[in-house]
Amino acid sequence: MAERLTIAIVGRPNVGKSTIFNRLVGERISIVDDQPGVTRDRIYGRGEWLNQPYTIIDTGGITFKDESFMSQIRQQAQIAMSDADLIIMMADVRDGVTETDEQLASMLHRTKKPVLLAVNKVDNPEQHADIYDFYALGLGEPFPISGAHGQGLGDLLDEAFHQFEDSDFNMDANDSISFSLIGRPNVGKSSLVNRLLNEERVIVSDIPGTTRDAVDTYFTYDDREYRIIDTAGLRRPGKVSELTEKYSVIRTRDAIDRSDVCLLVLNSEEGIREQDKTVAGYAYEAGKAIIVIVNKWDLVDKDNKTLHRFEKEIREEFGFLNHAPIFFVSAKTGQRLQTVLPKITQVYENYHRRIQSSVLNQVLAEAMRTNPAPSDKGRKLRVYYLTQVATAPPTFVLMINDKELMHFSYQRFMANQIRKNFDFEGVTLRMIVRERY
Repeated sequence: MAERLTIAIVGRPNVGKSTIFNRLVGERISIVDDQPGVTRDRIYGRGEWLNQPYTIIDTGGITFKDESFMSQIRQQAQIAMSDADLIIMMADVRDGVTETDEQLASMLHRTKKPVLLAVNKVDNPEQHADIYDFYALGLGEPFPISGAHGQGLGDLLDEAFHQFEDSDFNMDANDSISFSLIGRPNVGKSSLVNRLLNEERVIVSDIPGTTRDAVDTYFTYDDREYRIIDTAGLRRPGKVSELTEKYSVIRTRDAIDRSDVCLLVLNSEEGIREQDKTVAGYAYEAGKAIIVIVNKWDLVDKDNKTLHRFEKEIREEFGFLNHAPIFFVSAKTGQRLQTVLPKITQVYENYHRRIQSSVLNQVLAEAMRTNPAPSDKGRKLRVYYLTQVATAPPTFVLMINDKELMHFSYQRFMANQIRKNFDFEGVTLRMIVRERY
């Protein structure tokens, strides 16, 4: 049995699936817009109802017409339904029962899985009489809900858990390691997700900007649970014109904020661009652990010095990421990707590493013996002690007598001594200098 009840939401475009998804997970994960077809990939989130956790999957709006991306959207929805224990089909009370609703209901009958019918946009009592038409779909009693007001969701969740009240779901699952793939559009992030997961978990296309949502996927590797977030690539501000694209930038930044580890994906064919630095800079400023992934390495003409030259260029262009490990990979062939997940785990452990104050101050004493504190105009910097006050990212406080005597180079020296003595590969260290009065 799965660790928790998994529910997939399906329906035709623009019936409010993403709005309901956002209410059920308690945060704005899915893009919400009145434009049909905004959600393309399936998106995983988590919620809790009456102390019972569940996984909820949002899917793209399904039609049965030959439209751009539609076959892939249907495929994503079918995978979501396969993953789910229970399916919620959503319809729109204002539109009544449509031909697409009937076709979708017929498809759901063939899944042999429990299906609940939710009729959305029932925003006032007068509309309740209209839901009886939906009995014609043959999916049982329709549940009136309102995404705008959040009404009816409790009854819907009550029934969902009632269907599985005798099931042995694991309510004590460990927290997952969250990591995101960030970078410019079309550097191969979605292809890397698929290769890592060994399945078509997200839609892949050669058209830049295909992925517009931040897509959360949970999986297990070597007895550890992971959450992988595939993000829409950050475009230059001048190229962000549509409302949906603006949401995508927000989603990307939000994905970074929700991650423990960020995989900065570069395109080896195109080299390093300014936008790569912008993306990396946001992850760095957010204090996230960072791994650099150089993708499409199979397409580069190489000699025995090519890798060294590219790595040197990365270190020079991303001076603030000298601590980040670099992997040269190929999403197409799978080259070196088998080493990425173990490194994510290691970097995650570094991100949460805590060092005892007594050990830190032994390092501090040795550092000051080899490089004594500087003086300025007859006044000498006194460093009293060093202590770690937080993890994720590791944050250290250096207690001194006068901040004006603390040159940034000596502060950097102290940070380097910490790195020299403890494994903080891939992790940004924060140093806070305080005066003791």
